[in-house]
Amino acid sequence: MKNRIKIYRAIHDLTQEELAGKLGVTRQTVLAIEKGKYNPSLDLAFKMSKIFGVRIEDIFLSDDSPDDKVLIAKQIFGEDRGAT
Repeated sequence: MKNRIKIYRAIHDLTQEELAGKLGVTRQTVLAIEKGKYNPSLDLAFKMSKIFGVRIEDIFLSDDSPDDKVLIAKQIFGEDRGAT
């Protein structure tokens, strides 16, 4: 599962260690979630949502979701840019 945890940590000026402390997990758990190696429990996802002040779906994306660069390009240039 893709996620934007690293982005939201940067926005909130949190290290992995600090986020882990707020979540009650280890830094290694935060790292594994960030890298997509571990899917968090629903409870943990809700905690992250509350800490970052965003919806769960703003943090976690399905694997088939376009990455952020594609979404930004679509917003800037429009949906059909580059289509043949």
